[in-house]
Amino acid sequence: MDWMTDSEEDERFEWDTSDDDEEMSKGNNPEGSSAPPISVSVPSQEFVEAGSSRSSLLLHFVGMGFSEDTVAKAIKDNGEGPPEVILETLLTYAAIEKSSLNGEQSPLDCSLEGEEDFLEDDDSEMSNFEDEGCTEKSSDKDMKLSMLVEMGFPLDEASSAIDRCGSTASVLELADSIHAAQLAAESLFSFEQPRSSFINGSSIKRKRNLLEDQRLNRTVHGPKIKKLCSRQSEVEDEGFSSLLKIPTPMIGFSVPNQKTQLAHRKLPEAAIGPPYFYYENVALTPKGVWDTMSRFLYDIEPEFVDSKYFCAANRKRGYIHNLPIQNRFPLLPLQPRTIKEALPMTEKWWPSWDPRTQLNCLQTSISSAKNTERIRSTLVKSGDPPPERVRQYVINECKKWNLVWVGLHKVAPLEPDEIEMLLGFPKNHTRGGGISRTDRYKSLGNSFQVDTVAYHLSVLKNMFPNGINVLSLFSGIGGAEVALHRLGIHLKNVVSVELSEINRNIIRAWWEQTDQTGNLIELPDVQQLNGDKLVQMINSFGGFDLVIGGSPCNNLAGSNRLSRIGLEGKQSSLFYDYFRILDLVKNIMGKNI
Repeated sequence: MDWMTDSEEDERFEWDTSDDDEEMSKGNNPEGSSAPPISVSVPSQEFVEAGSSRSSLLLHFVGMGFSEDTVAKAIKDNGEGPPEVILETLLTYAAIEKSSLNGEQSPLDCSLEGEEDFLEDDDSEMSNFEDEGCTEKSSDKDMKLSMLVEMGFPLDEASSAIDRCGSTASVLELADSIHAAQLAAESLFSFEQPRSSFINGSSIKRKRNLLEDQRLNRTVHGPKIKKLCSRQSEVEDEGFSSLLKIPTPMIGFSVPNQKTQLAHRKLPEAAIGPPYFYYENVALTPKGVWDTMSRFLYDIEPEFVDSKYFCAANRKRGYIHNLPIQNRFPLLPLQPRTIKEALPMTEKWWPSWDPRTQLNCLQTSISSAKNTERIRSTLVKSGDPPPERVRQYVINECKKWNLVWVGLHKVAPLEPDEIEMLLGFPKNHTRGGGISRTDRYKSLGNSFQVDTVAYHLSVLKNMFPNGINVLSLFSGIGGAEVALHRLGIHLKNVVSVELSEINRNIIRAWWEQTDQTGNLIELPDVQQLNGDKLVQMINSFGGFDLVIGGSPCNNLAGSNRLSRIGLEGKQSSLFYDYFRILDLVKNIMGKNI
């Protein structure tokens, strides 16, 4: 990935978003989004010409080899909706029917009802035979491979899921992992190759419901599935349409010194911990993105907050979490919330015609020296005060690059230590260790705003007086760790997963300099974190109290005009790994209770 540096190449993109640019683009678009429409899966031309009547659907799927009665049941359960939804249901019916014919206890029953097997002590039947262990594990893997293939998954994807999630993962966990991988791979639905089809956002929940119904000997509830499919169809029909509305102002459930507060909220049952979890990303994404992320994260309503209520910089972010929202408290002392208070040396030179009181979103790059010199020379030639067109040009550039006044007619970008202060990090947090100035800007631009995150996490202080175990995904430069430390919460065990070696060095240096007495476990890649590793860590120190992280926003940010394609992008699709890992942790810890 090539990053923007302090050159004059203004149009290249970065991870973070320019909120002003986003708002300006909304003004030019009645839909409120500058994103291109997402490509949706469509049936083949032959199927389109056949129409969407019940008889056409029936004939089409009967021609694919399904029985007429089964097809009729699938159409009844789902309505005459998207064909891919009906095909998903048919494949699931086939898997359930196969498992029910394989004996009194089917392979599916084994994987579901025997979920405790891999955590049993020596009285487990499998653990008694060390010599036959390999054979038993091989047989178990073959059984799960067979089940996944019968459910409609390709053999190679099923095998990769077992390698990724671990041999002890249940069929449900493996199915979820394959779904997430298919979403990330941007597969398109095809009737000619149905087994490599794209799985939409509601498929995981739908297949989970069907499998759970089989496990508990319940009948499949057609109206419930139809409701889920109808909701997904509504999103697909409208391209990047959104059911979620970004609130104004962005104060979430509460912010310090604001009267408007939400007294309580009711979490979906599936969202209730352990563990607590906290996910962050840019608020102003292409439409439909937050709907998808909310559906994957147990249908929790996102909390949208602008950091201007915590510091002197705007930073619009969305958070999905299952934390309590009462009894929050901010970090003290409170940060200054205006530019002149935060950067008092600028006040002497600040012209009366520059109305800014807060900075725009802090980005991963800065203005070039040529650009600031161009501004200076233009002002020198224009007189004092400059004409309106010159003022507007200068103010636009200052907003775009967060330039501040440092002399007569002279503007300059923020220094890294000034950005550290605005974001709530200790001074020189990103300095030293051979880290370049450009790398400091990049790392800071992709970090949490510590004061905002700490306000949300503050509810944990009284809940974990003896310390906390944290799984920190996409750790960056350790914003979550710094927030918890500043709250006075002891970090007992922190598993930090971060791809950038530069960022890992920053976290490790901070850990040592703050004399942390807990354990820091560093891992490089979320995609390599599987079920076996999680089981080992959870058994080692008793589970995670908090799973926190914010996946890359490359393909979501408003300043990325080249590949702002939503969660289908190469980087932003890593969101599905956050969900995959969180779901594995919840399942493993649930079995340990």
